[in-house]
Amino acid sequence: MRLRTSRAAFLLTLLALSAGAISGCGSEKEAGTEDMAVNRARQVAAAWDGSPAADAWRAGYYPMEEAVQLPRGGLRSQADKRAYQAQNFVLRGKLPTTRPKGGLVAWASGKTLSRPLMGAQTAYMTLARARVDGIPHLTVTGAKLGEMSLATSRGPATVPAWFFTLQGYTAPLKRAAASPSKLPRPPIQPARDFPAGQLAPLDRLVQIDGDRRSVTVNAIHGACDDGPAVDVLETRGSVVLSASVKNPKTGDCTTQAKGKHVTVKLDRPVHDRVLLDAYTGRPVPYGQPNEPSPSWS
Repeated sequence: MRLRTSRAAFLLTLLALSAGAISGCGSEKEAGTEDMAVNRARQVAAAWDGSPAADAWRAGYYPMEEAVQLPRGGLRSQADKRAYQAQNFVLRGKLPTTRPKGGLVAWASGKTLSRPLMGAQTAYMTLARARVDGIPHLTVTGAKLGEMSLATSRGPATVPAWFFTLQGYTAPLKRAAASPSKLPRPPIQPARDFPAGQLAPLDRLVQIDGDRRSVTVNAIHGACDDGPAVDVLETRGSVVLSASVKNPKTGDCTTQAKGKHVTVKLDRPVHDRVLLDAYTGRPVPYGQPNEPSPSWS
């Protein structure tokens, strides 16, 4: 699994810096560390539940899936798939130069939110961040403004989107055009003074299943440990995920970042509860590293 090297290395550095922060040995050390992790999750939940930050989160627009939807039926060839992954696009046509200043994000509940819209050229550049000769490319011949359905922190929503015409395809590639809301300032600081691997920052949210009772995240660990684990604390207003590393080891291995998808089952659906990272004290970031258009992070 690919990871942005700088982010993955940064996360592992945080783990390494906390190594040796607590002394002790055997079951006494393990029990004390576990209590610390549980207490940290409770502190994060208590800080967010009923806070202005939580209110702002529930009132905002935060995409929780990829902001790009491929043409109906997907990309047809391996060459086109490689071009998309490499963000290798070519423009053979004109893109609209005007757009409405804002557009409505609409939820099934009937609630709406007006958000600024990115222009067609800006949306295209989130797709075409590279131009590499000698490898396959996708050709865009035009674009128009439409709508698409997108998973958000408040459930599925209909959002404005640019429909890009691809040469050789009858269905368009869609890119959400509404700008996500600004992330609220967290009411709690990141964790400190944890032993290496006993509380780790999560890399990102991968998906929330359709029933909203299963959450999959990408967790970071080193090359010489036994992989990541993710515990959950559920409250009325939040879902706090605590990532850790099984049998962490310090040394050269801590600089070799690996990512693994971990699925957590919840007692009840997420609904509008805030999905939080116990380490950072912030909402778990959504975005696909090295993909054409991460949503927010």
